[in-house]
Amino acid sequence: MERAKELNQQELMNKSKPKSKLKKFLLQLSRDKYLYLLALPGLIYFLLFKYVPMWGITIAFKDFSPFLGFAESPWVGWQHFQRLFTNQDFFMLLRNTLAISFLNLLFFFPLPIVLSLLLNEVRNQFYKRTVQSIVYLPHFLSWVIIASLTFMLLSKSEGIINQLIVLFGFEKFDFLTNSDIFWFLLTGQSIWKEAGWGTIIFLAAIAGVNTELYEAARIDGANRFRQIWHVTLPAIRNVIIILLILRLGDVMEVGFEQVFLMYNGAVSEVAEVFDTYVYRVGIQQGQFSYSTAVGLFKSFVGLILVVIANKMSKRFGEEGIY
Repeated sequence: MERAKELNQQELMNKSKPKSKLKKFLLQLSRDKYLYLLALPGLIYFLLFKYVPMWGITIAFKDFSPFLGFAESPWVGWQHFQRLFTNQDFFMLLRNTLAISFLNLLFFFPLPIVLSLLLNEVRNQFYKRTVQSIVYLPHFLSWVIIASLTFMLLSKSEGIINQLIVLFGFEKFDFLTNSDIFWFLLTGQSIWKEAGWGTIIFLAAIAGVNTELYEAARIDGANRFRQIWHVTLPAIRNVIIILLILRLGDVMEVGFEQVFLMYNGAVSEVAEVFDTYVYRVGIQQGQFSYSTAVGLFKSFVGLILVVIANKMSKRFGEEGIY
């Protein structure tokens, strides 16, 4: 009898279930209509400003003319991509872009993690909040201000640093037009401007670590460094990996405004990146189709790196981003 009741209940439940994915979706939509309504502005934003403009990438395969429009411009296929890959400047652009991104990954990416770990060890809340406010502040300054401050500090003729160098009896050093240190100069600017802001996510992740783990580590005789190494870092490992994967997706994006403001003729061989090249060729020379092809190439490389990094993270037992 009990078995028969269970079978009847199961049949009733099966009948009450939606018979198709559409009905299931409509049922969920009716049940959670207020949540979907709350998400509607964000969905509309992404639809209008992220997905609809993607139609514009078709001009990368056309000889686009503003007078003819999207539809009437002649189709040229892969011609612009062939021009990019056979361009004598392609490997220079690729080298400079990857070099700046690699230095950012090597020096800039780990610094917010280290800074977050140090701030987490501060017990005086007033001092901790003061330091956080100070390191957050540069994020709100524009790159124009950062470039101006860099010029005031490092200029060979008027820079404060060079004046101090002369004061101590040494010769002036040309920081801004020295191609050997240009990449490191950009990395230093990025660290000063964004390292403090990058600690927000890591501090939030550290705040969610179970305090009982620290108590157990202390009972086992672990000092503060051991607690950081064996408790804090493993606990926030997923966050670090996710941000690293997202960072790899932007490996071809080195920041147009920063490079453009620091660009000068003396460092053009190491300062010309895809972003400045697109501006110079696409905007100044009006080669819209070719510059769109360059941008599409950058996006494709970023997509490939994200997919590879995500698969590797899952292979090592991490969650990944999807």
